[in-house]
Amino acid sequence: MAATADCDVMMAPEEPERSDEEREREAEACKEKGNVFYAKKDYNEAYNYYTKAIDWSRKNASYYGNRAATLMMLSKYREALEDAQQSVRLDDAFVKGHQREGKCHLSLGNAMAATRCFQKVVELEPKNEQARKELKNAAAVLEYERIAEADFEKRDFRKVVFCMDRSLELAPACHRFKILKAECLALLGRYPDAQSVASDILRMDATNADALYVRGLCLYYEDCIEKAVQFFVQALKMAPDHQKARLACRNAKALKAKKEEGNQAFKDGNYDLAHRLYSEALCIDPNNIKTNAKLYCNRGTVNAKLKKLNEAIEDCTNAIKLDDTYIKAYLRRAQCYTDTELYEEAVRDYEKVYQTESTKEHKQLLKNAQLELKKSKRKDYYKILGVDKNASEDEIKKAYRKRALMHHPDRHSAATAEVQKEEEKKFKEVGEAFTVLSDAKKKARYDSGQDLEEDGLNMGDFDANNIFKAFFSGPGGFSFEGESAASGPGNFFFQFG
Repeated sequence: MAATADCDVMMAPEEPERSDEEREREAEACKEKGNVFYAKKDYNEAYNYYTKAIDWSRKNASYYGNRAATLMMLSKYREALEDAQQSVRLDDAFVKGHQREGKCHLSLGNAMAATRCFQKVVELEPKNEQARKELKNAAAVLEYERIAEADFEKRDFRKVVFCMDRSLELAPACHRFKILKAECLALLGRYPDAQSVASDILRMDATNADALYVRGLCLYYEDCIEKAVQFFVQALKMAPDHQKARLACRNAKALKAKKEEGNQAFKDGNYDLAHRLYSEALCIDPNNIKTNAKLYCNRGTVNAKLKKLNEAIEDCTNAIKLDDTYIKAYLRRAQCYTDTELYEEAVRDYEKVYQTESTKEHKQLLKNAQLELKKSKRKDYYKILGVDKNASEDEIKKAYRKRALMHHPDRHSAATAEVQKEEEKKFKEVGEAFTVLSDAKKKARYDSGQDLEEDGLNMGDFDANNIFKAFFSGPGGFSFEGESAASGPGNFFFQFG
């Protein structure tokens, strides 16, 4: 068997070991090229050459300092901080290194560490005005942090947002400040703004538990509870001790369960139980504005079913206070206003609804309310006679007989002038009411809200005595002793058929 022939492999010649002097010259050449690109603001190329310089010589503080400056221009403050710290480890007297380290600390929101760095610069260069200015900036950030912490405890979230905005002008890369701002924006109901801040952080760090918590908080407050729970759970996976995420997750699950129980009780017609469950749900988290608005409206619907119209109006009003764009609450309250004959309030609510959603249905609801308002400003002939709006012709006649005899002026001839005048007015109104409601055509026009004057009925010239005589004429009707009904006051008696 033939032996296998050996193969000759061409190997690249090894580069001769460079001397320290040669390595330093190569490093300086890379540094100079990096400086050219830095001056041109081509920071990526500058970074590459500064890195090559460091590869050639790892003991030169200025190379790390220059790369730190480049990384700062690229807004990579954490990487820049490492280079700046390495530069001062190599040379504790390297002023620019301490200054850049301080600037990185400040940009990342660590104002205390930044203060120490800038104080070191002032020790090395007492006349360094830039370092003194940065010391003031660090002090300002510390003060904004102190104020924001106190205002958060007082739930003055707008002021916290203001403080964080001022802090981020000096510490633009501080995730902690951004998260606090986002959380406060969510608590203020500015969910898109809060989502935007949290999403920016998650794009850079998908495992940031605080940003995951804020994303969940926004969804939770927008009543997307199932999705919110998913983010809270994810945040707890990243940080098992995240107390805010744990509390929010518990509240979200409890709120969802209690609301669903209330909805089911309502569907089952168990309104008392539904009322209790919605009330319990409202106690879970007062910060959840959108969900609580729905709970108030749901409880208002329950109160309407229980004929507790004033309580229903109050619940709908609370829902609208929490969410002034909540159409369903306006509609429910408007119906309750109508049912309690508060027509002006009903019209205002329907106007709001129609301005927001100009549908045919909402237009008709507004038109109906306006008609009821117009009708309410006229005399209510049904109330005057004391009958229901669906009263029959016979019921209207009986009601007129009773009221006409009750308010007839002759019956009150011995009363004071003031009482006589009031009873005469009521007697006339009873006659008006009967004249309209006993005539099918007039009644239809009255019920539809049309002007009766168009039908030839002038109430100003109305004579109630004529209606009275006509109604009571004939056997068994009404007569005065020794007088006709038109002969004026005197002795009288009533006869009923």
